[in-house]
Parts: sequence; C-alpha cells; structure tokens
Amino acid sequence: MSDAARKILFWFAAACLLIGLLYLFRHILFPFVLGMGIAYALDPAADRLVRWGVPRGAASAAILIGFFAAAVAAVILLVPLLQEQLIHLIKRAPEAIAWLRERAAPLIERVQGQISPESVGQLQDAAKSYVGEAAAWLGRVASNLWSGGLAVVNLLSLVVVTPIVAFYLLRDWDNLVARMDSWLPRNEAPVIRAQVREIDRMISEYARGVVSVCLILAAFYATLLTVIGLDYGLVVGLAAGLISFVPFAGAASGFLLGVALAFVQFPDWLHIGLVAGTFVAGQLLESNFITPRLVGERVGLHPVWVLFALFAGGVLFGFLGILLAVPAAAAIGVLARFALTRYLASPLYLGTGRPPGRGDK
Repeated sequence: MSDAARKILFWFAAACLLIGLLYLFRHILFPFVLGMGIAYALDPAADRLVRWGVPRGAASAAILIGFFAAAVAAVILLVPLLQEQLIHLIKRAPEAIAWLRERAAPLIERVQGQISPESVGQLQDAAKSYVGEAAAWLGRVASNLWSGGLAVVNLLSLVVVTPIVAFYLLRDWDNLVARMDSWLPRNEAPVIRAQVREIDRMISEYARGVVSVCLILAAFYATLLTVIGLDYGLVVGLAAGLISFVPFAGAASGFLLGVALAFVQFPDWLHIGLVAGTFVAGQLLESNFITPRLVGERVGLHPVWVLFALFAGGVLFGFLGILLAVPAAAAIGVLARFALTRYLASPLYLGTGRPPGRGDK
C-alpha cells in the first residue's frame, strides 16, 4: 500500500470513528456541544481581555456571567410579551381551523361535483396514502429530535452542565488548541492548519451573519405585523425571524400562518395583502440585500447545502445534529474544495505522462 493510500485510509478511519462516537453518545452530548459552541463564540472576547492584562480565568468568568445575564434578561423581557399572545393563539387555533374548513367546504363541493365518484375515491386513497407516509416520516423525525433532545428539556443539563463546560473550555481554549496542534503529523501540519483556519473563518463569518439576519428579520416582521394590527403578530413575526437560519423556512412558515390568521381576523383584502406583502418583502430584502451584505458570497455555504445539512443532522442526531449541522457543512465544503483543487492539479485530471489522443486539443 502506498503512503498516500495509507494516509487516506487513516483519515477516513478517524472520521468514521468520530461520527460513530457522536452517534453513540448523541443523547448526552447536547449540553457539552452547546458549551463548546459558547466557548468558541466568546473566545475572541476573552483573548481581548487577556491582551489588556486580565487573567484568563477571570476574563472567562466575567464574559460568561455577562453572556448568561444578557440571555436571562432577554428571556425575562420577552416572556411576558409573548406569553399572553401564545395562550390566546393556542386557544383560538380550533376556531381558526373550523373557520378555514367552513370557507373551504364550498370549493371542495364544487370540485367534487366536477369529478366522477371513481376519481374522487382514487384521489382520497392516494391522499390517505401520502398523508400516512408523511405522518410516519414526520413521526420519525420528531422521535429522533425528541430522543436526541432530551438534554434540552433536562433543566439540570442546561442550567448547570452547559455553563460549567463553557467556562472550562473558554479558560483553556488556547491551551487545547496548542495541544491539538502538537498532535498533527509534522509533514502535513501546515496544510491541515490552513484548512482549519479556513473552516474557522467560514463558521465564524456564517454564524455572525446568520444571527444578525435572524435578529433583523425578527424585528422587521414583528414590527410590521404589529403596526398592521394582526393578532399575535408579535409571536408570528419573532418566530418567523428567529427560524430564518433555515433557508426560506422563516418567510414560508410566517407567510402561511400570518395569512391564515389574517383571513380569520380581517374582513377586507387590504390587511390580508399587507400581511402577505410583509413576508414577501422580508424574503426579498433578506435574499437581495441583508444576506449578501452580512453573510456574503465568500462564506461559500449555499442555502440548499445548509438546508440539507440541517435536515440530515436533525434526522440522524436530533438537536445535537442541528447544532452541528452548519459547522459540519462548512468543514465538508472546505475539504471538498481542497480535494477538488488537488485533483485539478494532479496527473489524474491533467493526464501528465501519457501521449495525447486524437480527441485532445
């Protein structure tokens, strides 16, 4: 076996081992991965305080206290605003469904009158089959998300374990990076470092950009829907904005829910059109102005690739997979581009050393 083949086999085995360990311990890893993500995000701030002369331990403690205090304050401020609207929205959901069913009944009867009974029966059978398959798929996804997200609903894990993990990782981050760097094979260390720096750049820029986009859209949707006068507009707008890290999911879900609520609430088409236009305008702004400026094309993560990564991560690893989806997508993208660059410069692509054939130019 050649040296190159042995290297490929080694790294492939290491990747398989890592994925296997993540899958084996997926039910307990969420607070640890969340703590690691917090430490990764706050490490630049800790480095800045250290350069100002603050000891690393004290800097880590101060930054984490500020971070969690801001998170708790945000929850305390938002919960009273959202609680009443959420309760009323849940109570009025059956009424809204009944209203939509009543409005749709004449259209359904009209369609049934133009279709033969045999065709109606076939459509009903097909619909039942597809609905059953969709329900089973959603059930599997929900089961995986629930089983993988037990740590999320475990108050002890979130309140105690995550801050502890975040503190120790943030305090020792530079030492851990240096230790892992010392384990790299010496001949390939410069190449590996370059790829890791590119992955780090991509993840950090993407994370900062996406968080900014979600906050801007949440404020945009919530403000406009409240001004229009839509009941529960604050809840719908904030939810649509905050789930916009999934490409197109925020605008699509907000559009469907917002328009449905507008049909129930408003007797005129003007307000319904304003609600629909809010989400159309938000999607246009996000696609053409906000995301290009805050995320940028240089990040190199296509929305379809991010969407696939989020769904695949959720199905395989639950909430842990959703948390790791974007970093994994970024790493795979960087490594794939690196492999493609090596391939395009290799004799396998260039055909170096063979005589030109008739089809060569």
